[in-house]
Amino acid sequence: MLSIQQIAARVASLKERSADKDSRAQDVLAVRKGKISSVYPQFFPEGVDANVVANFIDIVARDLSEVMAPLPAVNCSAANQVSDRARSFADKRTRIAANYFTHSELQVQMYTGADYYITFGFVPFIIELDEEAGLPRIRVESPIGAYPEFDRYGRCIAFAKRYELSVAELVSQFPEYEAQLLGKEGYEQNLNSRIDFIRYYDKDQSVIYVPSRKNLILSQAVNPLGKMMIVVAKRPTVDGEMRGQFDDVLGIQLLRNRFALLAMEAAEKSVQSPIVVPNDVQEIQFGGDSIIRTNNPAGVRRVELPIPAGAFTEQTILQQELRTGTRYPESRTGNIDASIITGQGVQALMGGFDTQVKSAQAIFASALKDVISICFQVDEKYFDVEKTVRGVDAGSPYSVDYKPSKDIKKDYSADVRYGMLAGLNPAQGLIFMLQALGGKLISKDMAMRELPFSINVTQEQEKIEVEDMRTALISAMQAYSQAITQMAVQGQDPTAIVKKIAEVIKARQKGVTLEDAIENIFAPELPPADGSQVEQMSPAPTGPVGGPIPGATPAQGQQAGTPDIQSLLSSLSSTGKGTASARRVIRR
Repeated sequence: MLSIQQIAARVASLKERSADKDSRAQDVLAVRKGKISSVYPQFFPEGVDANVVANFIDIVARDLSEVMAPLPAVNCSAANQVSDRARSFADKRTRIAANYFTHSELQVQMYTGADYYITFGFVPFIIELDEEAGLPRIRVESPIGAYPEFDRYGRCIAFAKRYELSVAELVSQFPEYEAQLLGKEGYEQNLNSRIDFIRYYDKDQSVIYVPSRKNLILSQAVNPLGKMMIVVAKRPTVDGEMRGQFDDVLGIQLLRNRFALLAMEAAEKSVQSPIVVPNDVQEIQFGGDSIIRTNNPAGVRRVELPIPAGAFTEQTILQQELRTGTRYPESRTGNIDASIITGQGVQALMGGFDTQVKSAQAIFASALKDVISICFQVDEKYFDVEKTVRGVDAGSPYSVDYKPSKDIKKDYSADVRYGMLAGLNPAQGLIFMLQALGGKLISKDMAMRELPFSINVTQEQEKIEVEDMRTALISAMQAYSQAITQMAVQGQDPTAIVKKIAEVIKARQKGVTLEDAIENIFAPELPPADGSQVEQMSPAPTGPVGGPIPGATPAQGQQAGTPDIQSLLSSLSSTGKGTASARRVIRR
């Protein structure tokens, strides 16, 4: 475990190595806040300290973050998909993992987290212990003033975050260190002056200290898990330096502001340009309906200040350059086919928008997979008590009781995916999914697991099967009702059919499920207990009707027996009267 002197030296080294990153972050932050004049003061006239055009960088960052922010689907797969017990175990872990996101309100935090990722090049996820709820909590940390350190595999092994508060605020949060924080000046100093303090994390401990007060330790705790409880999602880079998406386009935003200022100045000078009059004019009146008397009225005019047409062309080029630099297509602002060349360029740029969303979501999925693994370990190690998870799954509320040691069992794995629809808009994703299903390239189970939202696949499949069966029952009832017309045409009594259908309708109106109503109403009628009305069937004759055939051998008599029942019934009349006849033919 590092001492406070070693921690302070390590943080100072990280801060020195990140000086360029901090400088770029502060510039981008100032532009996002509309204070571009503080970044380039020499390009703005006196009195102008804000954007005079739309803050395009802020618009792009907000739109991109809203597209990237939706959470991925979490599925804990069973090792044996055939075993119902294994699938039930996996489904429970899936709901436990989803509850970590819900408890932490991670979906709301991800809108800010995605913005951090785009603007500053990385976003940290910190897993903390929520003692009150008895659950791990996920928190999205700001990358401003954050200094992560990685090993050669890209894993975060140390993390320091610099915070800034006024002296009064820091004293109110740590009153036990009031004397050390105030120093010799005490309350006579400016209590609103800002003071920095550092929060440092590694696999062994978490420390909060104040560098300007001789590394005064305000809080120190042992890392409960013995491993880093921080996961950092980094934007791809070519030199290892974490860069935001807008680091290289601030100059273009500046030039757009500069051109807008010059255009405003030209318009103002054009309106306020001097008036040229002939030499015979002695007095000039100003204002509406003013009259200038002269012998040469054609000579009265304002001085023309023509604006070169190339200036407007340059503004259009700068706008296009800014879109290209931020990888933001015109179609996102409603200009579907707008382009300085052709609409095809816009469509190609839209593909770039999709790919950057897909790549960002792939990085988020990898980071959140590690986050869930750490949450499982924290929950099993420090909150191993019976708990209840409540939520909504595919529109249906559920409640699950679990104990981490029994229902996690050191299985910290989870499948976190945005699915094969990542980067596609909803319409494109749906069409692609349906085409893949129609072409039998994927199964329905896989299609459901690849959806960009979390569902319980096993339970959803059961619901679909029940719906299909109910649809089949409804179709059978409709076919059964069609027999009413046929029976009426044939002179038969359809009352029984009508009565049963009416009973099914009444049962449904009372809230009875369709399958229960049909099962009860169409159940076979049981015979009475006394058997008084049971008709006894006569045994079939064993020999020829009317006795044995004279002169025939027993074998011949058996061969020439009575006709079968089907032949006898086939000659019944429509009224049901028996007109059947039997004929015996003896051949010798």
